[in-house]
Amino acid sequence: MRTDPADQADGLRRLLVQARHASSSVSNVSEVRGRTRAITLVAGKHGVGRTCMVINLAAALARSGKDVLVLDENDAPRNVADRLGLYARHDLLDVVRGKCGLGEAVLSASGFSVLSTARARCKPDTASRSRLENALAEVSGGMDVILVDAAMPAGNRYATASDRESGTSLLVVVDATASGITESYALIKRMALEYAHVQFEIVVNKVADEEAAITVFENMARLARRNLAARLEYLGCIPRDDKLMRATQLGRPVVDAFPTGNAAQSYMGLAHRLLTMPGCHDGAENGASTAMRDLLKQAPQSQRRFSREMAHVVN
Repeated sequence: MRTDPADQADGLRRLLVQARHASSSVSNVSEVRGRTRAITLVAGKHGVGRTCMVINLAAALARSGKDVLVLDENDAPRNVADRLGLYARHDLLDVVRGKCGLGEAVLSASGFSVLSTARARCKPDTASRSRLENALAEVSGGMDVILVDAAMPAGNRYATASDRESGTSLLVVVDATASGITESYALIKRMALEYAHVQFEIVVNKVADEEAAITVFENMARLARRNLAARLEYLGCIPRDDKLMRATQLGRPVVDAFPTGNAAQSYMGLAHRLLTMPGCHDGAENGASTAMRDLLKQAPQSQRRFSREMAHVVN
């Protein structure tokens, strides 16, 4: 019987929950340094710049003095390692199978760490489960921020655990186009109605200016309040910037390649807001200990259900 890739991702995330609890029971590093912030980045469709945002946000957070780990659920090409010109000889699955140590699987790039989890998204047997828990506990221990570049399942439909069950933040990357807004709202609607997620952090990407980004956000937020009782939080926007494209071609974060550019400054501002926004450390559990409880499941969805609502968003 074939296993649904979304259920495999769910299995890995749930193991990280348990791994972080195990880590905190033997070490007080997190308590000394403060709670770990866990952020899962999602998008309503391909091509909106989610992976690019993961890379640049990780670099911006690192420049702010934070220890950052990126968990990359995506296969090459064009995943985080590929875009940074890194060669990953090993990944998390190799660690679990005993082919290498964790240090051989974790890559270093621009001040932050990257670990590929794409092949390890599975529901393991008892022995593998223990090894996976140990590896996840070790790699996430002492981190200030964990960013998850969530793999988009077939059908481009995510789902997530409810806010009550999750200590992570869910950051939705919105492309400021008609199709990007439509798909983003469809994503938010499904998670709100079927998975009880009520809080969404919004970043508008590839936008002309702040005014245009706020217009996009306010339309979406108004529609969400009226139909979903969901709360959307505007974190900022990333403007179109030739320097960002150039940095991507160079395989470098824009905050390193062109730190004075508009995109770089926007990423630094976004990193600051993520770290300082109210409620970011609320809750009894360490954020990283629940990073993998945000479920991103494949689910069918009909666009006809949203056609009337989409007209309000895009007009």
